[in-house]
Amino acid sequence: MQPDDADRNPQRADRTDHHVARWLPVLPELDADVEGAVTRMLVVTKHLRRVREESLVGFGLQKHEYDTLHALAGRRGSARPSELVDDLAMAPASVTGRLEALERRGFVLRTPSRTDRRRVDVELTQDGWAAWRAAIDVVGREEERLLAVLDPAERRQLSDLLRRIALLAESGGAGTGCESSASGPEGASGPEGAGGTESAGGAG
Repeated sequence: MQPDDADRNPQRADRTDHHVARWLPVLPELDADVEGAVTRMLVVTKHLRRVREESLVGFGLQKHEYDTLHALAGRRGSARPSELVDDLAMAPASVTGRLEALERRGFVLRTPSRTDRRRVDVELTQDGWAAWRAAIDVVGREEERLLAVLDPAERRQLSDLLRRIALLAESGGAGTGCESSASGPEGASGPEGAGGTESAGGAG
Protein backbone atom coordinates (compact mmCIF):
# COMPACT_ATOMS: atom_id res chain seq x y z
CA MET A 1 0.00 0.00 0.00
CA GLN A 2 1.49 3.32 -1.08
CA PRO A 3 0.95 6.37 1.13
CA ASP A 4 -0.50 9.51 -0.39
CA ASP A 5 1.48 12.75 -0.57
CA ALA A 6 -0.16 14.07 2.59
CA ASP A 7 1.29 11.17 4.57
CA ARG A 8 4.78 12.24 3.51
CA ASN A 9 4.27 15.89 4.54
CA PRO A 10 6.58 16.47 7.52
CA GLN A 11 4.69 19.67 8.43
CA ARG A 12 1.53 17.88 9.52
CA ALA A 13 1.13 18.11 13.28
CA ASP A 14 0.48 14.92 15.24
CA ARG A 15 -0.66 14.45 18.82
CA THR A 16 2.93 14.40 20.00
CA ASP A 17 3.43 17.93 18.67
CA HIS A 18 0.50 19.07 20.81
CA HIS A 19 1.91 17.10 23.76
CA VAL A 20 5.30 18.84 23.47
CA ALA A 21 3.68 22.26 23.06
CA ARG A 22 1.64 21.64 26.19
CA TRP A 23 4.66 20.79 28.34
CA LEU A 24 7.25 23.27 27.11
CA PRO A 25 5.77 26.17 29.14
CA VAL A 26 5.77 23.91 32.21
CA LEU A 27 9.28 22.52 31.61
CA PRO A 28 11.21 25.17 29.64
CA GLU A 29 14.35 23.02 29.77
CA LEU A 30 12.54 20.18 27.96
CA ASP A 31 14.31 19.10 24.76
CA ALA A 32 11.45 19.06 22.27
CA ASP A 33 13.29 16.79 19.83
CA VAL A 34 14.14 14.20 22.48
CA GLU A 35 10.63 14.26 23.92
CA GLY A 36 9.09 14.09 20.48
CA ALA A 37 11.23 11.16 19.32
CA VAL A 38 10.75 9.08 22.48
CA THR A 39 7.01 9.73 22.64
CA ARG A 40 6.54 8.80 18.98
CA MET A 41 8.48 5.55 19.49
CA LEU A 42 6.13 4.71 22.36
CA VAL A 43 3.05 5.60 20.31
CA VAL A 44 4.12 3.30 17.46
CA THR A 45 5.03 0.51 19.90
CA LYS A 46 1.69 0.74 21.64
CA HIS A 47 -0.13 0.72 18.31
CA LEU A 48 1.65 -2.43 17.15
CA ARG A 49 1.06 -4.10 20.50
CA ARG A 50 -2.65 -3.39 20.17
CA VAL A 51 -2.67 -4.82 16.63
CA ARG A 52 -0.98 -7.97 17.92
CA GLU A 53 -3.40 -8.37 20.81
CA GLU A 54 -6.39 -7.97 18.49
CA SER A 55 -4.94 -10.48 16.05
CA LEU A 56 -4.42 -13.03 18.84
CA VAL A 57 -8.05 -12.71 19.86
CA GLY A 58 -9.06 -13.25 16.24
CA PHE A 59 -7.02 -16.44 16.05
CA GLY A 60 -8.12 -17.74 19.45
CA LEU A 61 -4.66 -17.42 20.98
CA GLN A 62 -3.69 -16.02 24.34
CA LYS A 63 -0.55 -13.91 24.62
CA HIS A 64 1.36 -16.51 26.64
CA GLU A 65 0.47 -19.15 24.04
CA TYR A 66 1.71 -16.95 21.23
CA ASP A 67 4.91 -16.13 23.13
CA THR A 68 5.68 -19.82 23.54
CA LEU A 69 4.94 -20.61 19.90
CA HIS A 70 7.12 -17.63 18.94
CA ALA A 71 10.02 -18.91 21.04
CA LEU A 72 9.75 -22.32 19.40
CA ALA A 73 9.52 -20.82 15.92
CA GLY A 74 12.67 -18.83 16.66
CA ARG A 75 14.44 -22.15 17.23
CA ARG A 76 13.20 -23.46 13.90
CA GLY A 77 10.33 -25.32 15.50
CA SER A 78 12.22 -27.58 17.88
CA ALA A 79 13.75 -27.00 21.31
CA ARG A 80 14.52 -28.54 24.66
CA PRO A 81 12.32 -27.34 27.54
CA SER A 82 15.44 -25.90 29.21
CA GLU A 83 16.04 -23.72 26.14
CA LEU A 84 12.49 -22.41 26.33
CA VAL A 85 13.01 -21.66 30.02
CA ASP A 86 15.93 -19.44 29.02
CA ASP A 87 14.15 -17.85 26.06
CA LEU A 88 11.00 -17.04 28.03
CA ALA A 89 12.81 -16.21 31.29
CA MET A 90 10.36 -18.37 33.22
CA ALA A 91 10.46 -21.09 35.84
CA PRO A 92 10.63 -24.66 34.46
CA ALA A 93 7.27 -25.56 36.02
CA SER A 94 5.59 -22.62 34.30
CA VAL A 95 7.01 -23.57 30.93
CA THR A 96 5.87 -27.16 31.46
CA GLY A 97 2.36 -25.92 32.15
CA ARG A 98 2.37 -23.90 28.94
CA LEU A 99 3.60 -26.83 26.90
CA GLU A 100 0.97 -29.15 28.33
CA ALA A 101 -1.77 -26.70 27.36
CA LEU A 102 -0.36 -26.21 23.86
CA GLU A 103 -0.03 -29.96 23.41
CA ARG A 104 -3.71 -30.38 24.28
CA ARG A 105 -4.53 -27.88 21.54
CA GLY A 106 -2.41 -29.80 19.06
CA PHE A 107 0.11 -26.97 18.60
CA VAL A 108 3.17 -28.76 19.99
CA LEU A 109 4.36 -32.32 20.38
CA ARG A 110 6.67 -33.54 23.14
CA THR A 111 8.74 -36.58 22.23
CA PRO A 112 11.79 -38.38 23.63
CA SER A 113 14.99 -36.89 22.28
CA ARG A 114 16.57 -38.72 19.36
CA THR A 115 20.00 -38.26 20.92
CA ASP A 116 19.21 -38.71 24.61
CA ARG A 117 16.20 -40.82 25.57
CA ARG A 118 16.18 -39.29 29.05
CA ARG A 119 15.43 -35.91 27.55
CA VAL A 120 12.25 -34.55 25.98
CA ASP A 121 12.20 -32.41 22.84
CA VAL A 122 9.37 -30.04 21.98
CA GLU A 123 8.33 -29.53 18.38
CA LEU A 124 5.82 -27.29 16.68
CA THR A 125 3.14 -29.25 14.86
CA GLN A 126 1.78 -28.18 11.50
CA ASP A 127 -1.16 -26.54 13.31
CA GLY A 128 1.28 -24.80 15.66
CA TRP A 129 3.27 -23.38 12.77
CA ALA A 130 0.07 -22.23 11.06
CA ALA A 131 -1.29 -20.51 14.19
CA TRP A 132 1.98 -18.69 14.85
CA ARG A 133 2.41 -17.63 11.23
CA ALA A 134 -1.14 -16.36 10.90
CA ALA A 135 -0.78 -14.20 14.01
CA ILE A 136 2.63 -12.77 13.17
CA ASP A 137 1.66 -12.01 9.58
CA VAL A 138 -1.02 -9.57 10.79
CA VAL A 139 1.56 -7.54 12.68
CA GLY A 140 4.05 -7.80 9.83
CA ARG A 141 1.56 -6.34 7.36
CA GLU A 142 0.83 -3.44 9.72
CA GLU A 143 4.55 -2.76 10.19
CA GLU A 144 4.95 -2.61 6.42
CA ARG A 145 1.92 -0.32 6.10
CA LEU A 146 3.29 2.14 8.65
CA LEU A 147 6.80 2.22 7.21
CA ALA A 148 5.47 2.64 3.67
CA VAL A 149 5.37 6.39 4.40
CA LEU A 150 9.19 6.23 4.10
CA ASP A 151 11.12 5.40 0.96
CA PRO A 152 13.72 2.60 1.11
CA ALA A 153 16.59 4.98 1.87
CA GLU A 154 14.62 6.61 4.69
CA ARG A 155 13.72 3.23 6.17
CA ARG A 156 17.38 2.22 6.14
CA GLN A 157 18.39 5.50 7.75
CA LEU A 158 15.69 5.13 10.42
CA SER A 159 16.87 1.60 11.20
CA ASP A 160 20.49 2.77 11.45
CA LEU A 161 19.61 5.65 13.77
CA LEU A 162 17.51 3.42 16.00
CA ARG A 163 20.34 0.88 16.13
CA ARG A 164 22.62 3.53 17.63
CA ILE A 165 20.03 4.32 20.29
CA ALA A 166 19.32 0.63 20.94
CA LEU A 167 23.00 -0.17 21.41
CA LEU A 168 23.25 2.46 24.12
CA ALA A 169 20.09 1.17 25.80
CA GLU A 170 21.40 -2.41 25.62
CA SER A 171 24.64 -1.37 27.30
CA GLY A 172 22.68 -1.14 30.53
CA GLY A 173 24.10 2.18 31.67
CA ALA A 174 21.33 4.42 32.98
CA GLY A 175 22.45 8.02 33.40
CA THR A 176 21.59 10.12 36.42
CA GLY A 177 20.78 13.78 36.58
CA CYS A 178 19.09 13.64 33.19
CA GLU A 179 17.26 16.57 31.68
CA SER A 180 13.66 17.02 32.73
CA SER A 181 11.10 15.13 30.70
CA ALA A 182 7.36 15.22 30.38
CA SER A 183 7.33 11.47 29.92
CA GLY A 184 5.34 11.02 33.09
CA PRO A 185 2.04 12.69 32.29
CA GLU A 186 1.94 11.95 28.57
CA GLY A 187 5.36 10.81 27.37
CA ALA A 188 5.73 7.40 29.02
CA SER A 189 2.02 7.07 28.58
CA GLY A 190 2.41 8.80 25.30
CA PRO A 191 -0.36 11.06 24.03
CA GLU A 192 -2.20 7.83 23.34
CA GLY A 193 -1.22 6.08 26.56
CA ALA A 194 1.65 4.06 25.16
CA GLY A 195 3.37 2.10 27.88
CA GLY A 196 6.44 -0.12 27.76
CA THR A 197 8.50 -0.91 24.70
CA GLU A 198 8.28 -4.64 24.24
CA SER A 199 8.28 -6.05 20.75
CA ALA A 200 4.90 -6.02 19.12
CA GLY A 201 5.36 -9.47 17.84
CA GLY A 202 7.93 -9.32 15.12
CA ALA A 203 11.18 -11.13 15.41
CA GLY A 204 11.60 -10.11 19.04
